[in-house]
Amino acid sequence: MLHDDHHTFEDHLRESAARTEALMSALLGPSALPDEIARPEPLVAAMRYGTLNGGKRLRPFLVQEAAALFEGPAAAAARVGAALECLHSYSLIHDDLPAMDDDDLRRGKPTVHKVFPEATAILAGDSLLTYAFDIISAPETDLPDDRKVQLVLALARAAGLGGMAGGQALDLAAESETPGEADISTLQAMKTGALLRFACEAGPIIAGASSEDRLRLRRFGEIIGLAFQLADDVLDVTSDAKTMGKATGKDAGRGKATLVALHGLDWAEKRLDALVAEAIASLAPYAERAGMLIATARYVANRKH
Repeated sequence: MLHDDHHTFEDHLRESAARTEALMSALLGPSALPDEIARPEPLVAAMRYGTLNGGKRLRPFLVQEAAALFEGPAAAAARVGAALECLHSYSLIHDDLPAMDDDDLRRGKPTVHKVFPEATAILAGDSLLTYAFDIISAPETDLPDDRKVQLVLALARAAGLGGMAGGQALDLAAESETPGEADISTLQAMKTGALLRFACEAGPIIAGASSEDRLRLRRFGEIIGLAFQLADDVLDVTSDAKTMGKATGKDAGRGKATLVALHGLDWAEKRLDALVAEAIASLAPYAERAGMLIATARYVANRKH
């Protein structure tokens, strides 16, 4: 994928987000696919509301840029990115539920369970989670079967009990316990980092790149996962709900331990700088070809919302 010099990183991110949004809109259409019996309209409406809501689509962007680094097929990368975004959207819908984080606002709009019945919100999340694996494994995702199997396994491991879902369980437990620094790091690597790690690792899998390339991109994903969560914790302290599009100050309000709460904002800023440097170093073998991924690392660490 070529990038014109006069385009800024955020231009590329916006353009990629628009393409992902269009693809997801098509995938979440009203017509049943082969072997589907029907698509209930209220459920489709809730799924569309919970996904087609103007997100930055950072995870699909990472999938596509990581695949492009190894000249992987762009159309397949777009579909894998859309699948990942469906799964990410499911996690947000479920995280916002009253039994979980109990949030009323997401991306500046009422959360799914505030607009639709709570049971419909739960089923919308269930359906998006399942659909993610449908999209990857479907014939329309033009990849060799062995790569599809690798993607399905990697995403299942990132999303399930040893990844994101397990991280959410630890996060809920942290409201009544006081985890130490190592526990916080584990929780965050699971809840937030696992899907970002998958997004980066998916690129070399899609492209059929070497195991060394896969490990490098996996490590890059782990680093930016750490940076993403740390920046999020900083913003929870320093930003407001209007800027963020969701409630802020909730971690402190619930007494939830974070690395920012443990070490302070000055430490967090220095740590973010160190993580960006580590992310850049991890991509050194690719030189200027990794420019867009390097820009992504800087964006993740320095974002304002």
